[in-house]
Amino acid sequence: MSLFEHGKRPADAGEGAQGGPQEGAVDPAPSGDEAPEGGAARSADDPDGVAVHANTPVPSEDELRAALAWAFAGEEIEAAVLGRFAQHARLVLAGNQRLNLTAIVEPREVAAKHYLDSWRTTRLLPLGGRSLLDLGTGGGFPGLPVALAEPQARVVALDSRAKRVEFVKETIRALGLGNASAVAERAEDHLARHKYDIVLVRAVSSVRENVRLLRKVRHSHKDLVMLKGPSWSREARAAEREAERLGFRLDTVWEHKLPGEMGDRAFLVYRAPGAQGL
Repeated sequence: MSLFEHGKRPADAGEGAQGGPQEGAVDPAPSGDEAPEGGAARSADDPDGVAVHANTPVPSEDELRAALAWAFAGEEIEAAVLGRFAQHARLVLAGNQRLNLTAIVEPREVAAKHYLDSWRTTRLLPLGGRSLLDLGTGGGFPGLPVALAEPQARVVALDSRAKRVEFVKETIRALGLGNASAVAERAEDHLARHKYDIVLVRAVSSVRENVRLLRKVRHSHKDLVMLKGPSWSREARAAEREAERLGFRLDTVWEHKLPGEMGDRAFLVYRAPGAQGL
């Protein structure tokens, strides 16, 4: 079986949990099957939460390179890109000691769940010369790994939380990443003024809540690509009527597995109203 399975449609299933952000908000704290991909829990009085990983040791760059080599075994990827991923991962895990950027801190999990999962987006879509919005970027995923792997893509990492966006900006500067930028703004406000080829959404909310979030700015992009866990079928089915009403058409589902039995993943590609006439 190839890496990705094409064109699989959602099976009939009941409605899943549909909690999500309020209209126009971007809150990457996920629910359901996406929970392992999000940040640590936040306290009620501090939107960025306490630094739960303040005392977690930061792996060396060599440790992260070894973990990435394990996760990407058999993949066609340049060693230089893996090296850049290792640099970025170390910056993220160091930043995680003061900000809750990710609950994933074990090197192999970081390599597979953050970098391999993000990088495979570049195998699914032709990204050269295209503009991408990483909606709800958190610590910079999947946007910065995509920008590192595809230097001809133009990536904007968006989050409503200023502290996280400032961290992403610092990371972009440290990496000398010329094809990426970061913006602290609500998704609806930003997309009301800017157009993109692709909006990427990972670990933000359910499919239905994501299309609801974008309903007023659905003409601002051509493709809506959601990175989901194994419950993608239930989510897509629950969102089917809402998505169709808003003009989002499920075009392709590509499924893949992470190594070391770390779980199943899927990319859901919705054609957005902004793609009409192409």
